[in-house]
Amino acid sequence: MKNCETISLKLDELQPAAQQLLANGGRMQGVYAWYSASGRARLRYVATRPGYETCLGWSVDVGDDPVPSLAAVCPLLGWQEREIMEMSGIAFFGHPEPERLVTACLPDAPTGPLVPADACTGELVAALSAPSLPAVSGKHVQLLPFGPVRADVLESAQFVFYYVGEGILYYHPNLFLKHRGMEKQFEGMECGAATLLAERVSGVDSFAQALAYVQAVEDAAQCSVPKRAEWFRVIAAELERIYNHLHYLGHLCHTTTLKVGESQGKLLEELAKQINARACGSRFLRNVLWPGGIRRELDIYAVAKGVSCLKPQIETYIGLIERTTSHLDRLISTAPLSQQLAFDQGATGPVERASGVDRDLRRDHPYAMYRTLRPAVALEAGGDACARMRVRIAELRASIDLVERAIDGVAPDGPILAACPVPAAGEGLGWAESSRGTVMYAVHFDDAGCLARVKIKSPSFANWRVFQSTVYDSNMMDYAINEASFGLTIAGCAR
Repeated sequence: MKNCETISLKLDELQPAAQQLLANGGRMQGVYAWYSASGRARLRYVATRPGYETCLGWSVDVGDDPVPSLAAVCPLLGWQEREIMEMSGIAFFGHPEPERLVTACLPDAPTGPLVPADACTGELVAALSAPSLPAVSGKHVQLLPFGPVRADVLESAQFVFYYVGEGILYYHPNLFLKHRGMEKQFEGMECGAATLLAERVSGVDSFAQALAYVQAVEDAAQCSVPKRAEWFRVIAAELERIYNHLHYLGHLCHTTTLKVGESQGKLLEELAKQINARACGSRFLRNVLWPGGIRRELDIYAVAKGVSCLKPQIETYIGLIERTTSHLDRLISTAPLSQQLAFDQGATGPVERASGVDRDLRRDHPYAMYRTLRPAVALEAGGDACARMRVRIAELRASIDLVERAIDGVAPDGPILAACPVPAAGEGLGWAESSRGTVMYAVHFDDAGCLARVKIKSPSFANWRVFQSTVYDSNMMDYAINEASFGLTIAGCAR
């Protein structure tokens, strides 16, 4: 595994190591549990460091002693540790919120779904309590449980509000009502066929999810991807970003009741998806990726023609949005997120960059041909809904530029797929910068070369946690705008 430099740590070394990582300017990316063939539980922490293109991994053997929680040191690990307690049956002591997260609305179960049948973990899962609402009194305080069935085509989720007048006192989201157990579904699959499953973790991030997955497999196999395939990967990745950013702008207009802006944004999104369909046969850019390269070439002539026609329409649309004061008035100063809170709570993608956190995987940890095509990284300091929109607009323009430059870089002929044999008991790490932020996959193979464990880090899981911090002390009228400005999905969270 070349993408991650892994060292072994003992339980009592975790907190000092985390504190030193932060002091050196590093950032924790996540933690997950997996059980080896012998049934032994292990934790794997993944972090990034400034100046290093590879990640840093900490491998920790879990015995009978509970693991010290790092949520107080790295708050972004809070949800991930809770998920491990529920799904993998590993206890963390000193956790500030030792409650259920994923299974909060499900009946009690003795063990988690990711615990092997022969593993002995006690009944930790059954002992975890469901989240409780705070005791709120006052004759003017109102309780609103909103969802899980919501209007339009919105995904299922429940949001609990305590509010007075328009002011929100307390907010709690239940996001896992339709949890699909995607990580469990990968177990036992052949690595190539599992690419199709990765594409379906989150439909609007199909290509980014699959790209992170195949790069993790390629890291485990130590295979070399043909350069021509890497050029095509960049083109497809940026095409996905283009239609997602257009959808974002249209939906944001919907929440500010700018109906013409909504219609125009969704029309441009449709035109962008039609470019995808002409390029590869799939509006969501599916069935392109495969471990070792790509399965088919993109029709770059169709892409070049489509983007050249779409580009001036996008510029006209952006100009109208940026000059519509009724739209901007609803965004400016709405739901600010500070730089420190964005960093501590694990914000990613446009959300973190709108709060001044200068980080983009394509630049800082380059993959495919991003080492050659250095992307322009948009940055804002305001941290409010307007700043998040401005980052999206800048990234939309940057993606169009990257597509045009990548088309010029593709060789007219050459291989697009290389052999990618996976070693027995191998492991790998891969990542991609989606339109919403960091997508990261860790893969572990069994002795037969099939997938034994797949960990998915999705941007919406990270950003939903951060989002809560911006709801408190806001008002009910701005809630829809706030949620839309984050560009969240439920599928990416309840994967």
